[in-house]
Amino acid sequence: MHGHGVKVNVGEATTKVTFILEDPEALTGEEKTEWEVPAAEGHDLLDLAIGAGINIEHACGGVCACSTCHVYVEEGMDNLSEATEEEDDRVEEAPGLQRNSRLSCQCIIEKSGPITVRVPAWNRNAVKEVPH
Repeated sequence: MHGHGVKVNVGEATTKVTFILEDPEALTGEEKTEWEVPAAEGHDLLDLAIGAGINIEHACGGVCACSTCHVYVEEGMDNLSEATEEEDDRVEEAPGLQRNSRLSCQCIIEKSGPITVRVPAWNRNAVKEVPH
């Protein structure tokens, strides 16, 4: 289950992920639209984003049971794990479906090399459930 994020030390990083945020204020509270995050093989894009302070929505907790962590992989698709049939089924439910659509919780870094991910403006949860 996701939720805490991961930070990779620069010395341990084997690659970098660039997150391009269409609505940075909603995801980070800052105006910065481009975030370079050190990454290593074995980590997924959702945990890397959360560890860097980029609050990509993930209603199911990152277990491939929804499509809220939908992103566009603009560069480096070959450096990520292939989409499973389960992921393909979920991502089809996401708004704004494109050829490069992926669920960030399912994108595991498998090879070194630059990766660029666009986080759409609609990827945020305006209303979070509050425990009773």
